[in-house]
Amino acid sequence: MLATFTIVPLGEGESISPTVAKVIRMVDASGLDYKLTAMGTIVEGDWKAVMELIGKCHALVRKGSPRVLTSITIDDRKGAKKRLEGKVESVRRKAGKEIRT
Repeated sequence: MLATFTIVPLGEGESISPTVAKVIRMVDASGLDYKLTAMGTIVEGDWKAVMELIGKCHALVRKGSPRVLTSITIDDRKGAKKRLEGKVESVRRKAGKEIRT
């Protein structure tokens, strides 16, 4: 499955990049395939591993912030694998040209 998640610490000022960097270190250490985007992080893996990781990331941010907003969007397609890159490649082929990612 693919899951896009965004964790926003509230009450920490305008820039949250130091907090995002801590989260990404945790995501990277998980061994799951992922991609950081400007608006969130996409992770690929089985349900248990992905949800456990997101829960740990939320708890990490919660340690340093009085309030945390976490949003998760899940795309769970039976039997599908390597979708993190595969979905993008499918659109590239159908578009017939390189696209920005």
